[in-house]
Amino acid sequence: MTDRPSRSGSAARSFGGVADVYDRGRPSYTRDAVAWATSAEPLTVLELGAGTGKLTEQLVALGHDVHATDPDAAMLDLLRARLPEVRTSVTAAEDIPASDRSYDVVVAAQAFHWFDHERALPEIARVLKPGGHLAVVFNARDERIPWVKKLGRIIASPPSERNSLAVLVAATQFDQPNAESFKNWQTVDRHSIQDLVASRSDVIGLDEEARAAKLAEVLALYDDYGRGMDGMQLPYLTRCLRAQVVDRPEAPGLDLEGRGQSEDTVPIPPPTDDDSGMLLIDFR
Repeated sequence: MTDRPSRSGSAARSFGGVADVYDRGRPSYTRDAVAWATSAEPLTVLELGAGTGKLTEQLVALGHDVHATDPDAAMLDLLRARLPEVRTSVTAAEDIPASDRSYDVVVAAQAFHWFDHERALPEIARVLKPGGHLAVVFNARDERIPWVKKLGRIIASPPSERNSLAVLVAATQFDQPNAESFKNWQTVDRHSIQDLVASRSDVIGLDEEARAAKLAEVLALYDDYGRGMDGMQLPYLTRCLRAQVVDRPEAPGLDLEGRGQSEDTVPIPPPTDDDSGMLLIDFR
């Protein structure tokens, strides 16, 4: 169902070597997006691929009882330092150390594309309570703004949330997903934009010379568009998918028709604000 490596693989664990850089460079998530993806009311939440705790902070702030997991111990070390009260486990999505029907929500932020979906989806469905749901969250750069599009050309775009949407549409363990998107902004300066780029898996894998060249190219773009040490605002669209678990797919009368439909039948909506067209602000 996916040609991406599992988060339990060596590619996923490469983030641990740059955990501090990842934590400094990656954006957080808005409270509204997290509340939509999980719930505004306190629930039991299992977070997969929690990393350094960017989403975990928001889950805790909403009052959820959170169990945060990641296959990389170095990433979880930073999460534990930030949120010592949160229960954590070094584990992957394909082998969840929890009993059946344990959680109201399972959530993965910026991590779902790493999973081996054929193994992970049954595991996720197993640990969800009846009526529970899986939430998938992505921060995607808003490349309607020209300078952000130029940045995307340099560092390449992350895996599309539409890939995750297609996986969930086809998953027999879950009902058809709902989708929503929210605006999000990250303040970046000359240092943090380098951290953002250096924390990407494809950049981590470059040799020293190629990595330095990539960072120099990004700095040149920042120096052209940025505001020096005052920084600038990097716009994102936080894309959220939510799919309720099918508790007993063999039950009579359960309608599983339409699971092979195109992903275009469940579109990712634009932000709810009125100004969702092409943005021409270059922040010069």
